Amino acid sequence: MSQHDPGAGGVPALRTDRLGRRYGRVWGLRDCTLDVPAGTVTGLVGPNGAGKTTLLEMIIGLLKPTEGEVSIFGEASRAYHAATLARVGYVAQDHPLYRDFSVADMFHLGRAMNPAWDQALAEARVDALGIPVKRKVKQLSGGQRAQVSLTMALAKRAPLLVLDEPVSSLDPIARQEFMREVTAAAAETGLTVLISSHVVAELERLCDWLIILADGHVQLAGPTHDLIAQHRMGFEQLVMTYLSAKAVTR
Repeated sequence: MSQHDPGAGGVPALRTDRLGRRYGRVWGLRDCTLDVPAGTVTGLVGPNGAGKTTLLEMIIGLLKPTEGEVSIFGEASRAYHAATLARVGYVAQDHPLYRDFSVADMFHLGRAMNPAWDQALAEARVDALGIPVKRKVKQLSGGQRAQVSLTMALAKRAPLLVLDEPVSSLDPIARQEFMREVTAAAAETGLTVLISSHVVAELERLCDWLIILADGHVQLAGPTHDLIAQHRMGFEQLVMTYLSAKAVTR
């Protein structure tokens, strides 16, 4: 877990104010107001259709809000705006990489698209992981592709890292390795991490901040230890209690 004290002052890494997104007549997310402190590793949980990906895509600047706004480290975010995209590293669920590119080609692309790109970091990470830079993406295992995607997000040197279900397609060993690398990066650099995952047990070991989404609304948010103490139940029980209660009230 991050060593950040959630009670400390300062500008939040992420703030959403009455954020919402409508698809036709249906709201994918509505009235989402959150503060995520800098330096935290925050878990975002909720069932399919809860609005998690909608929230993440508005945070990273790939989706325009219907209402409300997002700010990252005190600066307003705008969809498709270069300054917004530069402030966030992103790893998508399917780890989209060009299959016919080599790892070195992917790094060349990352360097061309990101002004703060750290080539030395990228090369050192894959070397430490035993991933040859000359190997093509289509020749990599699922775990290796996930690690290359994470490496590209970290080499971007953005202060906020957003991960959308990054381990859902990985085997247990690759999943543990990926989560261990995320934890190490957060501890070493003070990076703020927001991770969406269905693997609640993994989040319990990783996160010091928690957000629970259901039906397009925030059900619970705050420091993990405080929430556990307040509700007098374990992490997984806390998550399942809120999601089960929401399902019953539908």
